[in-house]
Amino acid sequence: MSTTTSDDRSFFGHPRGLSTLFFTEMWERFSYYGMRAFLILFMTAPIAAGGLGFPVVQAGAVYGTYAATVYLMTMVGGWVADNLLGYHRSVFWGGVLIMCGHISLAVPTIGTFYLGLLLVVFGTGLLKGNVSTIVGQLYAPEDTRRDAAYSLYYMGVNLGGMLGPIVAGWLAQGEGFKQILAGWGLPPSAAWHFGFGAAAVGMFCGLVQYTLGRKRMPAAAHVPLGATTPEQMAGSRRTALRVVIGVIALAVLAVLAQSLGVIHISATGVAGAMDFVLFGVVVGFFGWLFLGGTWTPAERKRLVVIFVLFFGALVFWSTFEQAGSTLNLFADRNTANTIFGISYPASWLQSVNSLFIVLFAPVFAWIWLRLGKRDPSSPTKFAIGLFFLASSAAVMMAAAMAASGGAKVSPMWLIACYFLQTVGELCLSPVGLSAMSRLAPARVAGLMMGVWFLAASVGNKVAGRVGGLFESLSLTTIFGGNTVVVLFFAVLMVLLIRPIKRMMESA
Repeated sequence: MSTTTSDDRSFFGHPRGLSTLFFTEMWERFSYYGMRAFLILFMTAPIAAGGLGFPVVQAGAVYGTYAATVYLMTMVGGWVADNLLGYHRSVFWGGVLIMCGHISLAVPTIGTFYLGLLLVVFGTGLLKGNVSTIVGQLYAPEDTRRDAAYSLYYMGVNLGGMLGPIVAGWLAQGEGFKQILAGWGLPPSAAWHFGFGAAAVGMFCGLVQYTLGRKRMPAAAHVPLGATTPEQMAGSRRTALRVVIGVIALAVLAVLAQSLGVIHISATGVAGAMDFVLFGVVVGFFGWLFLGGTWTPAERKRLVVIFVLFFGALVFWSTFEQAGSTLNLFADRNTANTIFGISYPASWLQSVNSLFIVLFAPVFAWIWLRLGKRDPSSPTKFAIGLFFLASSAAVMMAAAMAASGGAKVSPMWLIACYFLQTVGELCLSPVGLSAMSRLAPARVAGLMMGVWFLAASVGNKVAGRVGGLFESLSLTTIFGGNTVVVLFFAVLMVLLIRPIKRMMESA
């Protein structure tokens, strides 16, 4: 096992362990974004075309709840890594669950559809945040390469995010592949499930690569840092067992109540309940954090900074993550998806953001290193990111006006939107990951990384809700509302830059 050191520079000036994490996350994002690229399109497609035939409101509710729960579970995954499995084993078993989830989605029944989503939720909860935490463990606290490392790591994330929609999207929606299926004697409507299968293959590749690179992981990744004694470990196991038993009991009661007609469980009903769950989690978690923890004065200042950055990220993801809902539906229904007269699947446009990340992440990593001491602070980068996001929403408002007469608009509108979002994302997301790893108290590092993904969870929930309004509100209203909300919080973040910097410097 490797240890945290400043001497290892064998991977583009970074430790070799970063290469293992780079490619592990690349394959995991291949599977996640490959499936996400056509998920809401699959749900809204007619049953005759192999889809589920959901109304847009229901599909938006399912999509938002699924995406929100994926990121919400990173907090649980962080606790499991901190107290039970350690980060390395959490990542491995998370990948196994994700692969099984995509295999389940490839089976064409409504039961396996929901089971598959559930397995992906649990697996991503174990994997996503803990991989990011291991990246931070590769570096000493004073190592100036940390921000650049997260930018490179983020390039791996988006390399997978770029390739996944292209491969899985073509299998799910491509006319060429549907013709191949017909030639095999299979119904073209089965194409969706080959897309899900491609996501499973991607995660399998990630697991193989991660296992081969096990020795490159830092020593801290192999032990649960939050439970250092046998008594603490036993207590954590008892807590986990109680939670598992409680969840199983609630599930059994819900099934019995549904079968007896006492309650009626629907996708929209679950989505509504999830709204209250997320609100309760945010209030409860930060309440516990500030009132129940035994923190030093310096740690408390860091937690305040984390709180502010959390809300900045929440606002960002609420609009950004509409790529999988509102923008995906816009690409499918309001965009002329042809190039040089050749049609392509609407899901391919989901690769544009990731393509821009791959192209520009090295540039931003170089900029942050080049600036040195003049590097903008984390809150400044957050404000810049929000301003670029607001401009992307304004572009889509103009696109909606152009499409208001029923005409299909050029894909350049979406490409311009994704470019502006990419600049904002590169200013905010890798910097946010780095800030969380740097500011979080060591004994709750995994849990605090989960806080970053909690912001993404709430943001995805909002994005799904907005996507569900696609047919009931005008697109100009939807995108105009996005513009106003994000711009307001961008200005607010600018006003908070100085006090946040003072707290970070004194902590």
